[in-house]
Amino acid sequence: MSGRTTPKVTVLMGGPSAEREVSLVSGRECAKALRAEGYDVTELDAGQDVAERLRVLAPDVVFNALHGRWGEDGCVQGILEWLHIPYTHSGVLASALAMDKERTKDVYRAHGLPVVPSLLANKAEVSARHVMEPPYVVKPYNEGSSVGVYIVQEAANGPPRLDENMPDTVMVEAYAAGRELTATVMGDKALTVTEILTEGWYDYDAKYKEGGSRHICPADIPQDIFDLCMEHAVTAHKALGCRGVSRTDYRWDEARGIEGLVLLETNTQPGMTPTSLSPEQGIATGMSFGKFCAWMVEDASCPR
Repeated sequence: MSGRTTPKVTVLMGGPSAEREVSLVSGRECAKALRAEGYDVTELDAGQDVAERLRVLAPDVVFNALHGRWGEDGCVQGILEWLHIPYTHSGVLASALAMDKERTKDVYRAHGLPVVPSLLANKAEVSARHVMEPPYVVKPYNEGSSVGVYIVQEAANGPPRLDENMPDTVMVEAYAAGRELTATVMGDKALTVTEILTEGWYDYDAKYKEGGSRHICPADIPQDIFDLCMEHAVTAHKALGCRGVSRTDYRWDEARGIEGLVLLETNTQPGMTPTSLSPEQGIATGMSFGKFCAWMVEDASCPR
């Protein structure tokens, strides 16, 4: 980061992904918090001219508040590397790996992290027959925020009728029963574990609509499970090559004890409002939202 008295920070937000609206909220909240911390902040809705706009703005640091494809999958990270602008969160490879859910699982497996069976399949085939014994979950293999998730119950008469917006290749994975847990890593240290309570699946609406979910932070779970979530989150963060802040999500079937804990995915660009899971965990460990955002700016670098 530059040694200027008042560092210039550009917050990248919006963009063209399915998570555009969430990114705009995250970006505005981060920009507001960073201004309160003394940074000179500009907000940039990332479009196809993002490289030209960044050349004109010439920030010391880019705070990447983009979510979903293009902003979270290594694409914008590549642009920032090309422009030699320090930026927050993970670099090109880690971002691309973590966005690809099946390749993420390959990395998990290679490092001894527990996952449920899964496969990639053609959308037409998944709509025509059960490619896996129910219950199972169908979702895009390269989207975030539980966009386009289908749960096929054990008693289902037939395969799911997938929306036309689903990609040609989808991920099908065995349904993991149990409690929803998540742990944030900041730098090389796990912060804490949160349990997420919802009426059903922790989907897009449950994540972002008011009253869609409730968070218990720290999670009221046995200490060995709590410790294992923290340990696995750090292992996943390092194995994928993540930088800055990441968040790893779990399902835990308490009837099976430690054997019932499985990793679902690692998010390299967690939601960034004061009530989002990762900032909430930072607050729970004594760090204000503003300080949480400022830490990421100070951690920014290029290359990542």
